[in-house]
Amino acid sequence: MSASLDINAVRQEFPVTKRLLYLDSAHQTPMPNCVRSALSEFLVEGNEMAGPKPVWMRRVEVAREKVAELLHASSEEIAFTKNTSEGLNIAANAVPLQPGSTVLMLEGDHPNNAYAWLHLKRKGVKVKFVSLPDDQVANADTFADHIDESSRVISLSHVTFHAGQRHDIEDIGRLCAKKNIYLVVDAMQSVGVLPVDVKKLGVSVLAAGCHKGLLVPQGTGILYVKQNLQELQPVYLAMSSLANPPEDYVARPAEMTTRRDAGRFEFGNFNLPDLHALTRSIEFIQSIGVASIEEHVQMLGDRLIEGLDELGVALVGPRQRGQRAHIYVLALPVAKWVNYLTQNLVRVSPERGGVRISFGAFNTPDDVDQLLGLISSRMRKRVDTDGPSGAMD
Repeated sequence: MSASLDINAVRQEFPVTKRLLYLDSAHQTPMPNCVRSALSEFLVEGNEMAGPKPVWMRRVEVAREKVAELLHASSEEIAFTKNTSEGLNIAANAVPLQPGSTVLMLEGDHPNNAYAWLHLKRKGVKVKFVSLPDDQVANADTFADHIDESSRVISLSHVTFHAGQRHDIEDIGRLCAKKNIYLVVDAMQSVGVLPVDVKKLGVSVLAAGCHKGLLVPQGTGILYVKQNLQELQPVYLAMSSLANPPEDYVARPAEMTTRRDAGRFEFGNFNLPDLHALTRSIEFIQSIGVASIEEHVQMLGDRLIEGLDELGVALVGPRQRGQRAHIYVLALPVAKWVNYLTQNLVRVSPERGGVRISFGAFNTPDDVDQLLGLISSRMRKRVDTDGPSGAMD
């Protein structure tokens, strides 16, 4: 266990640990007490004071500063969205692409990233998918041979949802800088779990929802847009997108210059309760330390892989540290095994290659051992019933 992570203190924030063996943080993290308290405070304010909106709007900027700090960005480079998909669609429609421009992606990456770019085919944009085995991670070499004069964007996940691959974004970022290509990254599965430094990674645009590693309910996302990319302009426009919004609320066609910061991509009202809670959750994450969370989930992964090897259960994704994070897909038949684990109060997800296990900061080595014990027990029972050929049913 990570010496710098106080697991008992962390677990006190997650009551779910008293009810379930929760191994499904890649789907949705349980709500910590600090987030519940923040949401309750917001509801009390709305209920008892009819909504102190100026106070709430100041909190939006505090949340923006906290996100910027987490990503090693400036607050001017952060916008708020509803979710990862909205952020990726904003990016796809903001990048100045022309008919014949090519976007490079990984085959089998999250479909909502793919659809954001595939939708541009109606405008003559080409999307080229690069294949990659589930047990390998992408780096600059993965894309280098596919780049030509039409290539304008590389877009991929930092950590994949389906096999837990942790792609070498920094290496890909260097390639994009050299080739003058935009790098758009889906950080849904990495932010809050792994250290994310957008400057070091060389990212142009980064999008993530906040209901996984950032611990707040669905309905809020974050968008990083590199400050000097003023050619990226929003498709949708509202008063909040403008450099000089009209104080009298009268639209003037001659005054539609957009903001120079990432706020030009914001429109409409914010998810104010989630943003109030987001500040609290990031403070909680920072009190643990993202590096400590990373080390902790890697340690749990080490223990899981060792146990799986002893049981003869294959791992779908990469095995090496540095190529994985908190997501591990076990090559077990989904229908029977997910049902079996659910019956034993273990929360997991079905995935295309098997059963997905995903860790959070609140998980322990005992959790891993309990899971391995359940797998071993069912495998022994199948062997006793059907002989060796039924072991992996």
